[in-house]
Amino acid sequence: MRSARSLAAALLVAAAIAPAATAGVRALRLDPPRIELSSADDRQTVVVQATLDDGRTLDVTDRARLRLDDPRRAALVDRTLTPLLDGRTSLTASYGGRTATVSVTVTSAAALRDVRFRSDVLPALTASGCNTGTCHGSARGQDGFGLSLFGFDPEGDRRRIALERGSRRVHPAAPDESLLLKKALGAVPHTGGRLLDERSPRYRTIRRWIAEGARPDPVDVAVTTALDLHPPGAVLDAEGGRQRFVLVAHLSDGSTRDVTRDAVWFSRDPACAPVSADGVVRAVRRGESHVTARYATFTVGVPVLVVPTAADRPAPDATPERAIDPLDALVLEKLARLRVRPAPRCDDETFVRRVHLDLIGLPPTVEERAAFLADPRDDRRARLVDRLLEREEFVDLWVMEWSDMLGIRSDPRRNLSPKAMLRYGEWLEERLRADTPIDVLVRELLTADGSTLADPPANFYHVEPDPLKLAENVAQSFLGMRLQCAQCHNHPFDRWTMDDYYGFAAFFAQVGRKSGAEPRETIVFDRGTGDVKHPVGGAAVHPRFLGGAAADVAGKDRRRVLAEWLTDGENPYFARSFVNRVWARFLGVGVVEPVDDFRVSNPPSNEPLLDALAASFVTSGYDLRALVRRICLTDAYQRSTDADETNALDRRNFARRHPRRLRAEVLLDTICRVTETTPKFAGLPEGLRAVELQDGADTNEFLLTFGRPVRTTVCACDVVMEPNLSQALLLLNGTDVGARIAEGDLPRRMLAEGRSPEEALEELYLRCLGRLPDDAERAALLATVRDAQPEHEAHLALEDVFWALLNSKEFLFNH
Repeated sequence: MRSARSLAAALLVAAAIAPAATAGVRALRLDPPRIELSSADDRQTVVVQATLDDGRTLDVTDRARLRLDDPRRAALVDRTLTPLLDGRTSLTASYGGRTATVSVTVTSAAALRDVRFRSDVLPALTASGCNTGTCHGSARGQDGFGLSLFGFDPEGDRRRIALERGSRRVHPAAPDESLLLKKALGAVPHTGGRLLDERSPRYRTIRRWIAEGARPDPVDVAVTTALDLHPPGAVLDAEGGRQRFVLVAHLSDGSTRDVTRDAVWFSRDPACAPVSADGVVRAVRRGESHVTARYATFTVGVPVLVVPTAADRPAPDATPERAIDPLDALVLEKLARLRVRPAPRCDDETFVRRVHLDLIGLPPTVEERAAFLADPRDDRRARLVDRLLEREEFVDLWVMEWSDMLGIRSDPRRNLSPKAMLRYGEWLEERLRADTPIDVLVRELLTADGSTLADPPANFYHVEPDPLKLAENVAQSFLGMRLQCAQCHNHPFDRWTMDDYYGFAAFFAQVGRKSGAEPRETIVFDRGTGDVKHPVGGAAVHPRFLGGAAADVAGKDRRRVLAEWLTDGENPYFARSFVNRVWARFLGVGVVEPVDDFRVSNPPSNEPLLDALAASFVTSGYDLRALVRRICLTDAYQRSTDADETNALDRRNFARRHPRRLRAEVLLDTICRVTETTPKFAGLPEGLRAVELQDGADTNEFLLTFGRPVRTTVCACDVVMEPNLSQALLLLNGTDVGARIAEGDLPRRMLAEGRSPEEALEELYLRCLGRLPDDAERAALLATVRDAQPEHEAHLALEDVFWALLNSKEFLFNH
């Protein structure tokens, strides 16, 4: 019997990607959902979006019938409401047999709003590009005039405009003569060219502020507290689809404003769906994008999908007659919306090689492969995953992953001794081998004290002593956030401000360090005093949780307060960040990619999938093995590399498997295994595998060439997985491959044992590629072996075959 979930997924896929007839209107929405006009100069643009039966959306603002219940209260001209008379009314949109209604509230309809620098002028300057890094927001300013980048210092910007240069920039008595306005109009030479028009709302706003004296804002000036972007997304037809968006700011005095034209808009993939300066998105080609708007210190975004036109929609595939994991149901739902067919499951021969390399960093032996393929049980894949999860090599791989993330590397210049790093790595291995829950592991790191030799996790605070860098590393490693931009200015593509950055760094301001009993030892402790100073104003900053309230740290070790918040099951960042890393480790790409760059403008490709993974991880007690097991048994992980016209270009939605080059350590260990040789590293015990190198300073030419990280940063990008020319030359012309073939002497030994050349050829294929040679390969290579002269040197021909296999893409990639 087909499970209910499987049947639902099948129906969903069939409905979404079946050829469409004329689609009816399933729903209608009118945005914003609540309209408030609070002054005579207030305005609000509206948008009407229809959702069709086939899932597409249409912007029907120009086609819908719009009607005000009481037209005395407001006027509606060109999709824009303006106030007439205080009171309440409603606006109704009608289209395709559907209606949508929103409330309209008008207050102070006869009074003009006060113009303030922070809430009116600064957004106009930002939207015009005046305070970007290529203009007056650069560190040196432009043409003698500097502004804070993206407006992180509003009062400083007002002073520079109103008070510098003897007030030449503003002229309240004759505002049109103000240099600020004349340059923006292009009336006098201006490097940035013409930016404003005399009839534009931005020009009128800045002119009015100057005419009123360019005064400083009052202490209680209303500031933006939140942004709403409407509608919450769009599914556009690839042929002619478009969608308007409106951006509404919520202010601290309770009022709202339409700031659509004062925002900075950008699209994650403008080749798919570019967005105009006034928030209109246009479909260009099939795919998905994310449209983001930045205003004041806030950034918000919504997803935009571009789907094929009706004639291009593929027919549905049959869904397997079996239950599927809820994670797979979420993947299928997204693929259905994109009209993308998932690839089928890979065969057992592919799976056994793939899962061995991913779980233990080694290919299966010939015997392991044969045993798996001979297993008749339906759950043989689950049984194999369970066996591999219990292997020591599984822990070795994750010690390597964590060592990269924590930057474990000896460096005499920073008193990071090999002994301390060895102890650090050994502690990490012991904790992972004991199945320590990941939240416990992270808490032990964040709250570590004591000797870097006797208490190894204390090295976490020895590797990076700078409180600011510590804050950046913790955010990037454990929360998946790159806060670096917010050190000098508000983040242009995320929600984080300088206040957020220094509030988070304040958690590490009281970490103390002193020399230990021996030169290689450092003692880490809580000093109980110390602050981080904000660069704007120089005031001490109180510790503050990212995206949350100020922390209660009175009489407490700040790091313990942070650790409890960070690893709490309700924390919206920690579990999502970690499961995303693990998902990327096995699928080749994260739900958020890069895995350590969560931000508003880089959203998850599948938010429900990420939420489900995180919830499962928390419920399991932060169990790494349970998480890995579930991922490896999903259809998403087990898909083949087969591509069709719908999924050939997909790299974000897990429609098919993409071959991945083996990372440096795994590749070297794999070469050693198939050649039956032992890696050697200077100054280290013989027989140590590459993945067991706990110190980032221990390396060789092969590992560096193939992208082993040097661990000078915690960025996931330091692990280089892309192939390049240097790697190809090292394999072809270097001594590593040839020397290991000669050292292992495998072809000669196989022939000496009485195996035929064909049997030897088959074993080389099974060792290297996990499959037998096909008929064409078998015939061509056996002919080469038979032609070997003299005949007793047939093993040399097999060595050439061995060398060719080790240089093949099929060997170098996991597929």
